[in-house]
Amino acid sequence: MKRGIAVLLSLSVLVTVGYFTASKWAIRHETLMFHDESRGDRPVAVDVAVRRDRELQANAGLIKLPVAILNHGNTVKFTEYSFLANLFAARGYMVASIQHDLATDAPLVTKVGELYVGRLPQYHRGVANIRFAIDELKKVQPNADYDRLTMIGHSNGGDISMYFAKLYPDQIKKVVTLDNLRVPFLTDGRFKIISFRSKDPVFKPDPGVIPDDEICEKAGITVVRTSFRHNDMRDTGPDEAKAAIEDMLDKMLDDDSPLRPVDTTTTPPVMTDAGPVTPYAPPAAHN
Repeated sequence: MKRGIAVLLSLSVLVTVGYFTASKWAIRHETLMFHDESRGDRPVAVDVAVRRDRELQANAGLIKLPVAILNHGNTVKFTEYSFLANLFAARGYMVASIQHDLATDAPLVTKVGELYVGRLPQYHRGVANIRFAIDELKKVQPNADYDRLTMIGHSNGGDISMYFAKLYPDQIKKVVTLDNLRVPFLTDGRFKIISFRSKDPVFKPDPGVIPDDEICEKAGITVVRTSFRHNDMRDTGPDEAKAAIEDMLDKMLDDDSPLRPVDTTTTPPVMTDAGPVTPYAPPAAHN
């Protein structure tokens, strides 16, 4: 009986594929609110974006959805990167955009001289949010691949993405960052990295974050140097910036083709060792 239902659903999906194509894949967004009792009942909001046809197939047990985790920048809401969420959802991913910061959290403070200029507590909190959200999402959508994650993030969210990947490289398929500034890229080639860089007079990456061209080529890292500002890389940015990022990223996401290095007109600065990554420890409870 279950087999018959699965076949019927599969046929229904095939019949309606033309409709979904005409309606930009009919991407569905839903905001879920979870509460982490282990951290003082901390609320963790997650916006899920998924193509309805792919979701039907996953619910029928016909496929496993690839999973992308989208991490927002400091003071930016988790719903302000819909252009990225929709791009990945259109390609068949289940995209989970996580709200990392609460109004009751301490503000982000830069402490020069400390590892990641004192941002480590925020990275620990972000990692805890991601792991908790994944555990909860498994209950909502069990037919998804949570073992091979694509991490996406802008600014501080890009650093959270890279830090998570450093801690759990075996769980990572690829990392896409938009102007992360603090956490150095992993260069052992265990997963692909795509990073869009701004041309901004204020927001500059710390020494050691971006490897030189030779290391990037060997490690499968694609660095895209744009003419956009740091804060252009979200929904509130100019349409030109979002369209350019979407177009370039869409061409780079084909898993059947190797990532091609992007020609740049500037030479990256000489990098120094940014220090080891501190081992993960569960963060303290936040109210």
